[in-house]
Amino acid sequence: MSIELYNEEEVLQGCQQENRRYQEILYRRFAPKMYGICLSYAGDRALAQDMLQEGFIKVFRSIKDFRGDGSLEGWIRRIVVRTAIDLLRQRQSLEKLEHDDFPTATHTDNEALPNLQLGEVLHHINSLPDGARVVFNLFAVEGYTHREIAEQLNISEGTSKSQYNRARSLLKDWLGKVD
Repeated sequence: MSIELYNEEEVLQGCQQENRRYQEILYRRFAPKMYGICLSYAGDRALAQDMLQEGFIKVFRSIKDFRGDGSLEGWIRRIVVRTAIDLLRQRQSLEKLEHDDFPTATHTDNEALPNLQLGEVLHHINSLPDGARVVFNLFAVEGYTHREIAEQLNISEGTSKSQYNRARSLLKDWLGKVD
């Protein structure tokens, strides 16, 4: 089955009618990108796969509510991000986001940055402590404001800013040491 043969509107209508064939097409079309998003929140493949599965279950349950106000991909992405955060909460990873719990980064020279591969950067992002990784992804990757992040994670805006700065500091430290 070639997913390129189906236009988005046709796939959307099929999914809204709960047609398994169209649900599979939608999944195949968006799962690889959404898995990457889940992996950036999870830090490990098993949890990322759980997030992806739960996210698509929610997509298929609520796809009848999609009205086309934005892109379908953006709508799916929002559901997947919320699902990732919810699963992290369930694992109690985000229960206490205290910046004192994280190691202190030291400032280094960043001459090695141009030589980095995407995989290396993602590895370091995935190595961040859970709270810092989630805030970093929400702010730097997804484009949420600190106020929006604070509301989603039930933390203060100051804690969101602190976690983001901690993530940036750790990444600068780690990436500056790459040869």
